[in-house]
Amino acid sequence: SDVYKRQVSTQSTGQQSFLRTTPTPPPLPRGFLLFYIMSWQAYVDDQLVGTECVTGAAIIGHDGSVWAANNLALKNGEGAALAALFNNSSSAFSAGVVVGGIKHLCIRADARSVYGKKGAGGVVCVKTGQCVLIGKYDESVQPGQATTVVEKLGDYLIENGC
Repeated sequence: SDVYKRQVSTQSTGQQSFLRTTPTPPPLPRGFLLFYIMSWQAYVDDQLVGTECVTGAAIIGHDGSVWAANNLALKNGEGAALAALFNNSSSAFSAGVVVGGIKHLCIRADARSVYGKKGAGGVVCVKTGQCVLIGKYDESVQPGQATTVVEKLGDYLIENGC
């Protein structure tokens, strides 16, 4: 039965009574709360910058509007230009990847991912169903670490319909 009875006695009167209580609901699947309660800013702070594998991050819409950012400021029009690179990968190689006013040499561009490199640092951009994840890294981070963190968050969001 999903309703339990619990015997309660009161010390002052010595009488016993029964209370009806309901059990604690079962826990929700692990990703459920994270997906529905977590804000876009929390993804940036906890899942990207919080890993220390990227030094700055942002989440933008496909229209280029900034949804959340931490230690990464996009200049006017950069979000829209970056989102457009996923539709035309050849322009990414010719024009470069501009993030935060810094032009990066494009080293990978396809419908899902765009990577840019500038010296020992760079950017990793991943497109999901609703947004674009941007992670920047500097010389203190290995490019593979930054790539793994951003791509795995992208995989998670895609699997959950974002």
